[in-house]
Amino acid sequence: MQEARIDLGGRIGVWMGAFAVAPAAVARPAAAEIEKLGYACIWYPEGLGTRESFTNGAVLLGATERIRISSGITNIWGRDPVAAANGARVLEDAYDGRFLLGLGVSHPRQVDPRGHTYAKPVSRMRAFLDAMDDDPFVSPDGTASARPPVRRVLAALRAPMLRLAAERAGGAHSFLVSVEHTQRAREILGPDRVLVVEHKALIEPDPRVARERGRAALSWYLDTPNYLESLRSLGFDDEDVADGGSDRLVDALVAWGDEGRVAEQLRAHLDAGADHVAIQPLGRDSDPLGLDVLRALAPAVGDVG
Repeated sequence: MQEARIDLGGRIGVWMGAFAVAPAAVARPAAAEIEKLGYACIWYPEGLGTRESFTNGAVLLGATERIRISSGITNIWGRDPVAAANGARVLEDAYDGRFLLGLGVSHPRQVDPRGHTYAKPVSRMRAFLDAMDDDPFVSPDGTASARPPVRRVLAALRAPMLRLAAERAGGAHSFLVSVEHTQRAREILGPDRVLVVEHKALIEPDPRVARERGRAALSWYLDTPNYLESLRSLGFDDEDVADGGSDRLVDALVAWGDEGRVAEQLRAHLDAGADHVAIQPLGRDSDPLGLDVLRALAPAVGDVG
């Protein structure tokens, strides 16, 4: 059980998928600029063959001074629970509590090639948390000492994992969800756990162009069973997820338009019960990190947060 409510520093952060693969020479100045723009937290993912989660977090923490840095998510199949607990504690200690561990079960195609067998994700996560909380600790004087659980949030979409997040973590990190999911998640989590919602965004007033870019961003997820099950549970049908996604689906998952319209779409998640919205900026070839999106949105979402 997590005792104190997690403080993410503000209501609007950034979910930067590119930081999973960007070299440090690219990620460091980008993270520093995101901090200067006033965003509260940077979330970064971990996948199969990407940069390792804890060392990548150290790179981002070292490039910044105040902003929170959170893994969104660290794959539990990529290390054992004791290593995860110890890694998180080192980063929290070294960077004045700015690091927050986000944990997730990932997906079969990200797990099975590692030599594991993806199965029973909720049971697997519960066992992982049990082992994390029982991790051995030796104090500087060589004696054993009790210590509180690692601060953490869980990647959670469906009700069983959301209930586990309420029970065993500081809250939940949702991904690729509609405002309706945010309402449901808040009901399950209750008032005392944080709810972090990732939402994709781009600055583009032309509906055709915006939806075309949105479909490109959704393509990997619409070929991933866990996300398809989640979307179907929200009322999207086979036609919605076919051919890159219907207009209805794209509009629910990708905020587009001018800065004001995008800010309104992000605010809808906050109104529905989210504590924090992590903007995933959709970049262009000329701006692969999407920093232009974040620069344009900073004044508008400053009013939201």
